[in-house]
Amino acid sequence: MRLMDIGEVAERSGVPPSTLRYYEEIGLIRSLGRHGLRRQFDADVLLKLSLVELGKTAGFSLAEIAGMFGRDGRPDIPRDQLHAKADDLQRQMLDLRMLRDALRHVANCPAPSHLECPTFRKLLKAATGKRVTRPRSGIGRRGSSQRGE
Repeated sequence: MRLMDIGEVAERSGVPPSTLRYYEEIGLIRSLGRHGLRRQFDADVLLKLSLVELGKTAGFSLAEIAGMFGRDGRPDIPRDQLHAKADDLQRQMLDLRMLRDALRHVANCPAPSHLECPTFRKLLKAATGKRVTRPRSGIGRRGSSQRGE
């Protein structure tokens, strides 16, 4: 079994040595010992670091990622968590798509005022999930100034 020191792991994985030490401290990775003052890792640590990065990119916390490894250090990923995270990402994608469409419309809308544009108002309503209405006069709702609104 070929061992790599912490510098080689950092170079090959792109993960700084300080992060590798932190990951070891919280139990995400495990060194096999030291050669002088330098921690030594087996080559499997690179795969584990890739899985950690994938989990972080997907939005899992380090604690959640740590829970996805069994006592032997092998992945034991609960599929229900993956399904839930995929559902969350799908919702975020839909929200971002609506926001993108609204921004593009605002940038290209020929209306003198965006609030006069029915398409913009529909996009705004969809993006905020709230009913957006234009006041009938410049004053706003009756009595609103008395209530501090």
